Amino acid sequence: MPEIRIGALCWNQYSDWPSLLQAGVRADEVGYDSLWTWDHLYPIVGDSHGPNYEGWLTITAWAQATKRATVGLMVGANTFRAPTLTAKLATTLDHISGGRAILGIGGAWFEEEHEDFGLDFGSGFPERLRWLGEALPVLRGMLDGTEPTAKGDHYHSRDTRNLPAPVQAHLPICIGGGGEQVTLKLVAKYGDMNNIGGTVVDMRRKEEVLLRHCETVGRDPSEIERTTGIGTVFIRDDRAEAERLFHAAFDRNRVAKHWTDQPVGTPEDVAEKLAPKVALGYRHLVAGMPADYDEESMVRFATEVKPLLERG
Repeated sequence: MPEIRIGALCWNQYSDWPSLLQAGVRADEVGYDSLWTWDHLYPIVGDSHGPNYEGWLTITAWAQATKRATVGLMVGANTFRAPTLTAKLATTLDHISGGRAILGIGGAWFEEEHEDFGLDFGSGFPERLRWLGEALPVLRGMLDGTEPTAKGDHYHSRDTRNLPAPVQAHLPICIGGGGEQVTLKLVAKYGDMNNIGGTVVDMRRKEEVLLRHCETVGRDPSEIERTTGIGTVFIRDDRAEAERLFHAAFDRNRVAKHWTDQPVGTPEDVAEKLAPKVALGYRHLVAGMPADYDEESMVRFATEVKPLLERG
């Protein structure tokens, strides 16, 4: 069985800063391969009227405080910034982290924060995906040092230099979303990593669509690392205690209707739930970690669940 990679998506909502910073440091120390947070300005799970830290500054602080895990947004909101600025941010993050940056990007979806912050939400998801399609060649070009020019309907730039170049010879772009007509085609054209979620049935269908898009655009699908968000992980030897911790975390985030079908239980329970996704080829598993970032669950996912999955 190929190596399993694990990521920690530490929620940047309903937390205090010392706890969020320490969560990233702990994930790095116990062996997580990647470290992520959301690119949102309001909480997106539960009551949106709560505290929330900005994403780029969060991962930049993590980059300075950690040593080995890659760092990125899961995923950046393309609507928040011009692609030229986003590429510059990712390049600077790559230097701060010593070559561990990932540029996560997606079309964006949360209308409330766009309206309240005065950000252009467009006419709907199709238009935002067109904007993403314009942004991606600019992002890739700047990261590769080709001084791209944007001449689309939405973005305009000219021969944009990106100096210094990233530390990485090829700074990876992770494209989030599973839209079958547009988003997965953009993954096939520009993505070094994808990120989808859902049931195994949903993921299998989307994987088939991605393979067809790769064939259409002439892309080797093995060049795209498959990642999936697996939900919130709570691990205890006592299943009831794991469930109690899961529900307490969602209560702290003021979630009226708690998520279902989550990787909650014993290490064996969690491994059994995730094994079908691994078998499908999604071997980079990104675990959600809401505040207060349960230390035992974080450690046991890395030290017990990952080895179980690697043994098959």
